[in-house]
Amino acid sequence: MQAAFLSDRGVIRITGEDSRHFLNNIITADIAALAPGAARFAALLTPQGKIIVDFFVTEAAAEDGGGFWFDCPKALAPALAERLKFYKLRARITIEDLSDRLGVMAVWPAAPASEFGLSYPDPRLPALGTRVILPPETAAEAAGDLGATPADEDAYHRHRIALGIPQGGQDFNYGDTFPHEADMDQLHGVDFDKGCYVGQEVVSRVQHRATARSRVVPVIYDGAAPMAGLPVMAGEKEIGMVGSSAGGRAMALLRLDRVADAIAGATPLTAGGVPLALAPEKPGWAAFPWPGETKA
Repeated sequence: MQAAFLSDRGVIRITGEDSRHFLNNIITADIAALAPGAARFAALLTPQGKIIVDFFVTEAAAEDGGGFWFDCPKALAPALAERLKFYKLRARITIEDLSDRLGVMAVWPAAPASEFGLSYPDPRLPALGTRVILPPETAAEAAGDLGATPADEDAYHRHRIALGIPQGGQDFNYGDTFPHEADMDQLHGVDFDKGCYVGQEVVSRVQHRATARSRVVPVIYDGAAPMAGLPVMAGEKEIGMVGSSAGGRAMALLRLDRVADAIAGATPLTAGGVPLALAPEKPGWAAFPWPGETKA
């Protein structure tokens, strides 16, 4: 078991009698039945259906102070708190950005609840393990209490990339990406049966028409890693952008129809001059049509 404190994660707390109803009306996940010890992967979208920021939401038990806690990108926590306040209107809630006092530790594989913070299993994929919201200064002690070996953030990202899991800000751009493109529909980040939320109409249309042409998927490279942000090329044609990388794998936001054309024509794929395997690597969780596969 390994544990890494993630310095790029921030924490927002929302309390008040209207909290659950308020959040359920604006984010992509259904938290109507969320209970302490569990979490939801979710996002706040623009009215056009693009991701402003993605995050995890967990609930604290009443004896632990209650409220809903957001594990979110630290750099975007102030903007997220302000956007939530924009939607607040007359809702009886309090929104606090606690990123100066609290952070997030990832533990993998799954770990029991920590006495040092608010623990919950990563809702995207069991193999991602457990996350703990806690004061940064207690992270090392909490890891020891769980019997985990301390690891750096790079170790966590190697694990994430090996599983083919995208990360916002690295593998897709906030404000310019739909949930399907970031694989949120595959990783339990969108509830298609709940009522309306901001951007819901666009997301539902993509889902029902199956019109997501681009996806963040793992690609394989040999040798030096391609630089994040560079275009992925199929011959002379740009088909996407490469993101984070580790251990011979990189995440890339690709037009899958153009990847399929490249596979059919045996056209080499490159990123910044670095050769990529012709076909992306399919993660076990991916249930969408894969380039190069015969449709059922």
